[in-house]
Amino acid sequence: MATELFPIIATADMGRSLGFYRDLLGGTVSYEFAGPDGAPAYAGLDLGTSHLGIGHDPAAAAAGRSVSLWIYTEEVDATIERLRAAGVAILDEPRDQPWGERVAKVADPDGIHVHVASR
Repeated sequence: MATELFPIIATADMGRSLGFYRDLLGGTVSYEFAGPDGAPAYAGLDLGTSHLGIGHDPAAAAAGRSVSLWIYTEEVDATIERLRAAGVAILDEPRDQPWGERVAKVADPDGIHVHVASR
C-alpha cells in the first residue's frame, strides 16, 4: 500500500519555479538531483508540513502535463502487478533509477500520471 504521496510539477524553467516556490513562498530545498549537464533536473521542497517536487521537463510542461503525482510504496513491483491486474494503464514498467529508487509510471482513471516508487 502507499506510504507517502506528493505532487510534482513539470517546468521548462527551474530557476523561475524555484524563485517562486523557494524564494517567494519560503520553501526549503530538501533534495536536489542534477541532470547530465550539471544543472538541477529535480528539486524537492518542504513548504511547512507539505512537500512539492519540481522537475525540469519542458516537454511535459508544453504538453499540458504540468502536474503528476508521486507515490511511495514498500514494493513497487507488487504494486504495479496489482494495478495491472485491475486494468490500470502501465505507462512505464518498474526500473531502477540513477538516484537509487525503483520507479514505474501509471495513469489514474482521469489520465493523470502517477509515479509509483520504492526507496
